[in-house]
Amino acid sequence: MTRKICVIIGSRANYSSIKSAMTAIARHPELELQVVAGASALLDRYGTVADLIEKDGFEIAARVYMLLEGETLTTMAKSTGLGLLELPTVFDRLRPDVVLTVGDRFETMATALSAAYMNIPIAHTMGGEVSGTIDESIRHAVTKFAHIHFPASDDARARIIRLGEREQDVYLVGCPRIDSVAATLAQDESSELGAMFELGVGDAIDLARPFLLVSQHPVTTEYGEGLQQITSTLEAVRTTGLQAIVLWPNADAGSDDIARGIRKWREQGRAKNMHFFKNLPTSTYIRLMGRTTCLVGNSSSGVREGAFIGTPVVNVGSRQDGRRRGRNVIDVPHETAAITTALQTQIEHGRYPTDPIYGDGNAGERIAAVLATKRDIQIQKRITY
Repeated sequence: MTRKICVIIGSRANYSSIKSAMTAIARHPELELQVVAGASALLDRYGTVADLIEKDGFEIAARVYMLLEGETLTTMAKSTGLGLLELPTVFDRLRPDVVLTVGDRFETMATALSAAYMNIPIAHTMGGEVSGTIDESIRHAVTKFAHIHFPASDDARARIIRLGEREQDVYLVGCPRIDSVAATLAQDESSELGAMFELGVGDAIDLARPFLLVSQHPVTTEYGEGLQQITSTLEAVRTTGLQAIVLWPNADAGSDDIARGIRKWREQGRAKNMHFFKNLPTSTYIRLMGRTTCLVGNSSSGVREGAFIGTPVVNVGSRQDGRRRGRNVIDVPHETAAITTALQTQIEHGRYPTDPIYGDGNAGERIAAVLATKRDIQIQKRITY
């Protein structure tokens, strides 16, 4: 009898963080994959990630509309509540044996609470890490609801055990995002990158010349500061004189501030040599990370994928505070002068050696193997210390 594994995808970051495990689960003879798409993964303004999921060959078993318009602190809390209202209905229909949830977003909290109240075992990836913003609180809370833990690094594994989780339930597998990196960089890239500028808006970018990659998201604990923060980053990028590919922010509270900053920048005619995208396929983004002169912003991809690829990174602000990083990252505050100086340092340095602190490219297969074979899942949680 196959074990049904239900994966909840609520954003483009969710999808890239679990795609390799979804592939391994779908291929495993003792597992059945159920995919639920929700929140920003369903919305055009965030690139309709659900379309990418289906294009990759995954069938979506249910769609959950749970994201309230506004991207404020209030709508973020209410969206979590909507998820808690809708997801139990989905779980009741699909009857999963295990719910697999990713990381630390608000939809992750709704997923964990729904499954816990319904006595459905929860498997959680990327727990035990530290960072800035509300994400860390969500991440550790989900750890206390989860029954199977798949940390990406050894320090995260140790932290989960110190939180009182049974050692036999904690599996150091690496980060599934690194699997995608390893697989993508081993493939031919020419056709995909050549066609990417048919999407997005802005000036044409010559990928044969140096270019910067900008990925900056709101920090929920610094709500209201996003416009100034993204303006500082864009000003530093402009100062370098390099071309830049700029990505739209995620759906967290404060994303409208960053989006407004980007729109104002363009409307003021300051976006020369810049091209803007709502969303990019994971494989395209990885290939851009492999070729960019430097990634600037506050995306966790600079810390995770960047270490493995060797991408020079300027990490701006507090969003990744405390997260383990490699030698490829320079941390700076939201100040144009500091960002500019760090960018010049990274431009002069060039590529870094690979640093596999978040895995070796086989996390998805390890996750599927554990989900297929683990039998001692205890619904009743006990603190072990």
